[in-house]
Amino acid sequence: MTTATCDVRLPAPSRLWNRDFRLYFTARLVSLLGDSMLPVALLYGVVSLGYGTTGVGLVLAAQVLPFAAFVLFGGVLADRFTPQRMMVGADAARFVLQAITATAFATGHPALWLLMGLSGLSGVGTAAFQPGLASVITQVSSDLQRANAVTRVAEAMATLGGPAIAGLLIAVAGVPVVLAADSATFAVSGVCLLMLRLAPVVRTAAHESTWRNLVEGWHEFRSRTWMPAVILAWIVLGITVWGPIRPLATILVTDGHGASGLGMMWTAFGAGGVVGGLAGVRFRPRHPLRAGATGLLAWSAWPLTLAAGLSLPQVCAGAAVGGATTAFWGVMWSTSVQTHIPAAVLNRISAYEIAGSLIAFPIGQALAGPVSEAVGTSHALYASAAILVTVLIAMLCTPAIRRLGARVVENQDVVEQVGR
Repeated sequence: MTTATCDVRLPAPSRLWNRDFRLYFTARLVSLLGDSMLPVALLYGVVSLGYGTTGVGLVLAAQVLPFAAFVLFGGVLADRFTPQRMMVGADAARFVLQAITATAFATGHPALWLLMGLSGLSGVGTAAFQPGLASVITQVSSDLQRANAVTRVAEAMATLGGPAIAGLLIAVAGVPVVLAADSATFAVSGVCLLMLRLAPVVRTAAHESTWRNLVEGWHEFRSRTWMPAVILAWIVLGITVWGPIRPLATILVTDGHGASGLGMMWTAFGAGGVVGGLAGVRFRPRHPLRAGATGLLAWSAWPLTLAAGLSLPQVCAGAAVGGATTAFWGVMWSTSVQTHIPAAVLNRISAYEIAGSLIAFPIGQALAGPVSEAVGTSHALYASAAILVTVLIAMLCTPAIRRLGARVVENQDVVEQVGR
């Protein structure tokens, strides 16, 4: 490996809201807001063109599949060309792609193949962008847990506000305006990321093969027992819990309480995410993964309230608990990854982590319908809750996960480790 430099910055101050973190946070908040607006626009736009729910599924799948296929290469390229360059380039590409999509909707009747192609290219851009997040945040903040926590709060706020803003814009100005707004969010994100003054980073040599870089990243990934153990658990949960919950909850709540009830449930989930992110700011457990997994046990309240046919306020309370525990786990997990993985391989390991965590979600969503038809929606949700608790207990019984201690990082170097 060789060392190369990018733009140099002065050492980051100890406070959280320094210049670089403010820029990073703005980039993430705006980008996440656009991400939460896009599905609403695509759903309404593709259906209004006459392509139906099948067309919606094809357009969304066209984005997910290239992302899954290329995210590992995104980690390799981030280590080779620096995460900042990859993320700015990805934002620039997605800005153009969404602008083309908005223009296609505004000027005519875009073909389904065109929308799928643009969506697929956007998925490749996301694959180039996503792995660098883990390492860039370590360069803009010396308090990683607080930085991850406020980012989770931003994500929850975007989840709350994005769909509502998209619906309002569609009603007032139409789908092309929402797509143009999403395009603009990529421009804002890219400019903010470009303005970051980041320290020199270790980069892989340009002459090293991509395959060798991938293999090296895999060896680093599997050499840490706690990481593949958690990802294996997440694959199981993605198929049986995280993936099915959205379609199954949508069916039950819509049938029982209508569209307004469904909106209330997802609003409660987003509000819970804000609470969970704030809890991540406040609490600093000695064993982050142990605390996060223990908190996730309460997530089972959400599918249980749905399966039991409880009232809408009780279902919303369960959703709020689900949002809070999801956000709190996310803070604990992200901070653990960023503080225990060497900077030289962090992007590649993050790519493996992202791929492993997300690959099971579409499978779970696809199986939710057939399984619920075979055994009943309530029974499927009861089974999801039972599997969740079983898998989390297994995680807590794994020494590498249970004993992983918190680390405090200053300027990329580990200066203290507690709770071994």
